[in-house]
Amino acid sequence: MAASSSPIMKRSESVLDTMPEALSQNRYHMKKCFKKYVETGIRMMKLHHLMQEMESVIEDRDEKAQLLEGLLGYILCTTQEAAVVPPYVAFAIRPNPGFWEFVKVNSNDLSVDGITSTDYLKFKEMIVDDKWANDENALEIDFGAMDFNLPSMRLSSSIGNGLKFTSKFITSKLYAQCGSQLQPLVDYLLSLNHQGEKLMINDKLNTVSKLQAALIVAHTSLSSLPNDAPYQSFELRFKEWGFEKGWGDNAKRVQETIRFLLEVLQAPDPENLEAFFSRVPKIFNIVLFSIHGYFGQSNVLGLPDTGGQVVYVLDQVVAMEEELLLRIKQQGLSFKPRILVVTRLLPDAKGTECNQVLEPVSNTKHSHILRVPFRTEKGDLRKWVSRFDIYPYLERFTQACSDASAKITETMEGKPDLIIGNYTDGNLVASLMANKLGTTLGTIAHALEKTKYEDSDMKWKQLDPKYHFSCQFTADMISMNSADFIITSTFQEIAGSKDRPGQYESHGAFTLPGLCRVVSGINVFDPKFNIASPGADQTVYFPYTETPKRFTTFQPAIEELLFSKVENNEHIGYLEDKSKPIIFSMARLDTVKNITGLTKWFGENKRLRSLVNLVVVAGFFDPSKSKDREEMEEIKKMHLLIETYELKGQIRWIAAQTDKNRNSELYRCIADTKGAFVQPALYEAFGLTVIEAMNCGLPTFATNQGGPAEIIVDGVSGFQIDPNYGDESSNKIADFFQKCKEDPGNWSRISDGGLKRINECYTWRIYANKVLNMGNIYTFWKQLNKEQKEAKQRYIELFYNQHYKNLVRTVPIASDEVNPPAPVLKAKPSTQPSQRQQHKRTTLLACPCAHCSTAHAAALRLHSPLPPCAQHHSLMEELDAPTLQQSKDAQRIQMIADESERLTMANERLTHDGYCLDGFHDASNSTMEELEETNLFDIGTLPITVCPFFLIRLNLEFRPFVK
Repeated sequence: MAASSSPIMKRSESVLDTMPEALSQNRYHMKKCFKKYVETGIRMMKLHHLMQEMESVIEDRDEKAQLLEGLLGYILCTTQEAAVVPPYVAFAIRPNPGFWEFVKVNSNDLSVDGITSTDYLKFKEMIVDDKWANDENALEIDFGAMDFNLPSMRLSSSIGNGLKFTSKFITSKLYAQCGSQLQPLVDYLLSLNHQGEKLMINDKLNTVSKLQAALIVAHTSLSSLPNDAPYQSFELRFKEWGFEKGWGDNAKRVQETIRFLLEVLQAPDPENLEAFFSRVPKIFNIVLFSIHGYFGQSNVLGLPDTGGQVVYVLDQVVAMEEELLLRIKQQGLSFKPRILVVTRLLPDAKGTECNQVLEPVSNTKHSHILRVPFRTEKGDLRKWVSRFDIYPYLERFTQACSDASAKITETMEGKPDLIIGNYTDGNLVASLMANKLGTTLGTIAHALEKTKYEDSDMKWKQLDPKYHFSCQFTADMISMNSADFIITSTFQEIAGSKDRPGQYESHGAFTLPGLCRVVSGINVFDPKFNIASPGADQTVYFPYTETPKRFTTFQPAIEELLFSKVENNEHIGYLEDKSKPIIFSMARLDTVKNITGLTKWFGENKRLRSLVNLVVVAGFFDPSKSKDREEMEEIKKMHLLIETYELKGQIRWIAAQTDKNRNSELYRCIADTKGAFVQPALYEAFGLTVIEAMNCGLPTFATNQGGPAEIIVDGVSGFQIDPNYGDESSNKIADFFQKCKEDPGNWSRISDGGLKRINECYTWRIYANKVLNMGNIYTFWKQLNKEQKEAKQRYIELFYNQHYKNLVRTVPIASDEVNPPAPVLKAKPSTQPSQRQQHKRTTLLACPCAHCSTAHAAALRLHSPLPPCAQHHSLMEELDAPTLQQSKDAQRIQMIADESERLTMANERLTHDGYCLDGFHDASNSTMEELEETNLFDIGTLPITVCPFFLIRLNLEFRPFVK
């Protein structure tokens, strides 16, 4: 039940001011309600818990509605969670993105007291570790204390506009005290050089007055020259006045740059400052760190820890090199930009190029991938390591990068001017390297794991053996606070929505009970936050109207893919009426992507079915081909929906497609039918498929839950739909096609509106321009605040050395060594019938543990259908113990327990119940003879690289069958 849509509180009022009166107005019901909250003792309560229990004590529907529509309803509905420590209930209230208030209510008398974030965290800690919560010497982390003299923004709407506000702060600082603070700008310009060449000005212009005078003379002299006069034609004259190259490549551009600087020196304003710095020749060499997974240009997608981040970084490199080449040319310079993507060298490359030390980046002239190995005390590590287990290698990796700095310097012909990190591991290494080199640092989270797992901070002890979140959250805090600027794709990534905190916002104040209390982690109002949304590759995703560019070679295959009536392993279902427009969706087949939801909407809406056909590209058709339990359920649901709503003849279900060139032409072929793209996800962080579809001119309907709500202007460049209201969403789609039927121009208006929106806001060129502008301005901002930046860096270094490094020591280090098989333990003779007679089923398990070089099959005959467990030591509890007990070998049992404890898990792709490894394959419907006939394994010749625990298990279970 929703509360009042707008707050009754005045702008100046806080929850602490208004909550006492709101409680007193509903005192009878609230006394009962708070009694209900505290009667079960200490616990955490989410919003739905609060609402459910409140509604359970208020029986009258009208009274309940009146309460929820009032101020108290608003306060409760803006509560994110509450910590119950009788007699108190402590509330964390978030009235707007980025704004938090904390209060505690005494359930006995409903008195309300304001508390600090520290006090609130202590309430939470009482629930899991009251002793530590009351420890006066518990470690508290307060990064905000180091930002006391830095400006910050105040409005939620300002979040993510850091570059704009930093420009304002710089102009304020430069023009303080009647212009006496302009000298730092002159000093900055004097420091500009590349490969030993001075740029823009030399020591003749070492004061503000000298520079201003020379600029006026130069500006006047250029007025008499043709606009296209090359810089070389007046270079000598400029050099005599104290100017160097870098102002522009012709008279017009040089004059514009001079005018921008004169405006800044005369009366600084943010627009002129940003315009001037966009032309400053500061950035030539860029290093990006993207470490985990298989970072390569082909045959890597789908490998462990390898997905969209690789595509993002490679597209980013291409775009930034193009922008750098353009800028350098327009600056009148002849330098070549250099971009390096530093990643991990994987000797065991699985058929990819990830074992090449230096590799050129495709579609670039001056960009390379540099691979550096992970090192242990025993030498270079050959095999892949999960991103969750990567922390013990990062410091040595950074040192190895430093050792390879000669190689980097040689390749780049100089030190990097900008360093950009990607994800937790890349950001941490980037922060260490940037600190070492004194280089400006930008970071990109891609995904912050803390928000993916509910209460992952409070439950860190339970989750740490699998995910090492204590290391990850700490590393994230270090890189966030080290960064000079942070790049995000959407506002929601930073500060969420009105109802949901953002990924970064969740790091503002949190606790890891028993470890540390972060009272001030990151401030989302910090002007270091910037939104720079990526685009789609416009050489691939371009409008359907650009006929000469279209990939016509794919069209016959796409025609067959869409319209043939044959069902095969690539498509099922068919379209009876080929003249109807197509609504199209393409995504993973999981619950969040909501493809089955879209299919249900279509099935239930007769009007929509009469107007259009449905085509979805998602997953497999056969559940047994999937390794993911959730996908299996969605596959079954798809088949059920098609059957229930009798959709054959109106739906085409196509298996997942990976060729981006063919996919782009598929978008355009859908546009040829005057169809639309639908993205119905329950939540979408960004929405790259939305960008792709709009790039191709396809009208788009996309979820309003997440990033697409920022991409689409509803009714202008597409349509926003609420996935929680299927009838409303399907009718909105039907209304559009009904209107298009009556007015064919309606389709083109939305198509054109989408293309206009993309070209204004969502291209890689726009992205690259923003990021390079950030590099220039934040480099100067860093120089202006050098002392404060250095002080904070000392705090970060202390945190890194005294806290983070201790946590890293708890993470097991992988080894390339292969453990030998355990000795065969003879099974005790049994009077029971043979297992071959007694059991006709088996389960085939592939073990991807950290001690196995490859995932080998090991056959286990279970006494009951028990699931394999995510951690090996849990198998001791989950698998049937009687077989072990039959051996009566206590030493053997202890050895197995010790070994299973020692093994670490490398495959982090867990199914949602948290028990079953994604890498395990079920062959429970096969007999032993059938399994042997498939050559999946030979029970007598199992490779010795099988996980020892499974091999021991196998010997115990299958002793009668070992050949």
